[in-house]
Amino acid sequence: MSRPDLRLSGLRRYFPILTWSRDYNRTVLTNDLMAAVIVTIMLIPQSLAYALLAGLPAEMGLYASILPLVAYAIFGTSRTLAVGPVAVVSLMTAAAAGKLAAQGTPEYIMAAITLAFLSGLMLLVMGLFRLGFLANFLSHPVIAGFITASGVLIATSQMKHILGVRAEGHNLIDMLTNLIAEIDAINWITLLIGVASLAFLFWVRKGLKPLLLSLGLKPRMADLLAKAGPVIAVALSILVVWLFALDERGVAIVGQVPMGLPPLTSPGFSADLWGQLFGSALLISIIGFVESVSVAQTLAAKKRQRIVPDQELVGLGASNIAAAVSGGYPVTGGFARSVVNFDAGAETPAAGAYTAIGIALAALILTPLLYFLPKAVLAATIIVAVLSLVDFSILRKSWTYSRVDFAAVSATIVLTLTFGVEIGVSAGVALSILLFLYKTSRPHVAEVGLVPGTQHFRNIKRHEVETHDSLVTIRIDESLYFANAAFLQDLIYDRIVCDQPIRDVVLMCSAVNEIDMSALESLEAINTRLDELGIRLHMSEVKGPVMDRLKRSHFLQDMTGEVFLSQYDAHVALTDSTAGNAGQRVTAAD
Repeated sequence: MSRPDLRLSGLRRYFPILTWSRDYNRTVLTNDLMAAVIVTIMLIPQSLAYALLAGLPAEMGLYASILPLVAYAIFGTSRTLAVGPVAVVSLMTAAAAGKLAAQGTPEYIMAAITLAFLSGLMLLVMGLFRLGFLANFLSHPVIAGFITASGVLIATSQMKHILGVRAEGHNLIDMLTNLIAEIDAINWITLLIGVASLAFLFWVRKGLKPLLLSLGLKPRMADLLAKAGPVIAVALSILVVWLFALDERGVAIVGQVPMGLPPLTSPGFSADLWGQLFGSALLISIIGFVESVSVAQTLAAKKRQRIVPDQELVGLGASNIAAAVSGGYPVTGGFARSVVNFDAGAETPAAGAYTAIGIALAALILTPLLYFLPKAVLAATIIVAVLSLVDFSILRKSWTYSRVDFAAVSATIVLTLTFGVEIGVSAGVALSILLFLYKTSRPHVAEVGLVPGTQHFRNIKRHEVETHDSLVTIRIDESLYFANAAFLQDLIYDRIVCDQPIRDVVLMCSAVNEIDMSALESLEAINTRLDELGIRLHMSEVKGPVMDRLKRSHFLQDMTGEVFLSQYDAHVALTDSTAGNAGQRVTAAD
């Protein structure tokens, strides 16, 4: 490959737009434009609603849906992922900024902008250094529990707008207590608007498209109109509030929304501010990345495409920095709008750029029309969107499958609801790691014997197998490291304390992918102890990388036994076929 080709290949790695733009044609353009129209219609009310959820001015939701989409189109690898404000990240933004300032203040807005910038920097660094694996510390049960609890928190937090009362709080107990305390202050007109909006939006999700199809509309048009359901609710509610002057009767409205393109903004660079936001920015970065990459991988698999997780970090990082310099707040890939983008026929990230143009036009032209938009309608939009994320069945599934995972899920849900999103997800991550360490510190280890007539070895407690009194074979079903090294020692010592004439112990290492320094020292101690008892230590089925590491030490030279290529080779070499104990059978148990 020539030097220019190498340079172009390197550029394509960091600028995926150079790859997909080569085959861009009129057909792809048409499909991307159609998808952009549908997503734009969906994203306008969502952007406004999620800004409300984050405790920010409504226009910041629009701003966060313009330049970030363009940045992702340049740096992202998913063809259909739609980036922008999402419910969970908006809630986490409100929790982080709310610790520093009151909602609506310049300090609060600056904290949100800085949070986007800091999160963007973290994602960029993680992407450039290929640290996407860090997201693996968030197990699926923890993510499921966190999203479910967050959905409940988000829906509950919006009830104040449905009821037309003032009720703050960052956890479920505070929110419910404050809502109950304000029950006498309910604005009944606001409640009517909110309930009607909820009913309409829930019906739109499942009932509008079948109705339109029954009226003879083509599926594509019916789908487009169904996706426009929130826009219909917004338009009708604005008209009703304006006609009947309901804002004068206590109905809270969005009010003046600045008209124009996003302003150039600068995040705060105070070391104290960064220190206060660092933990929140890290959590937002990881949660946003996990949510985004899981959606991107799911959609990519349907078209036999692939994404590059480390480059996705770069794309999301660039998107968040773009949000920070254009008056927005943290963004990530959204599940609902990405699915809509996919179903609408988007073929390249250019669809996101076209969506950004549509949002920009809305910010230039439509914002004066949003003055009379009731906050109750935006709250209804949020509630309908997030309730689809709530899935308490994960508790039943995890209880049935794994008590350890159930503990992680339930703890994450309870702590998130009780203490807020940051403590909840942090505790969930910590608990997952601790439970993993606990499980791997007591790995599954089985004594195995030969299945008659085969070269296979199975657990003596589960199968009828051949064993020999002089030979003990231990199969280790986990990598050996500092947390379980002592466990293996104790298990082997307990096993050899018996009246059998044991001459050989074989460690079957087919499932061992790593042996760290602590485990190596334990193996050396086992070898020495067995040697003192006149017992030889052997190993079988050691993987190449593990063997390479062992060869760097003196263990193999000091080991009293041998390393066998297969367990069957070890069995044949170490058992005396003429011995009276040959062919002893152990009946299956357990």
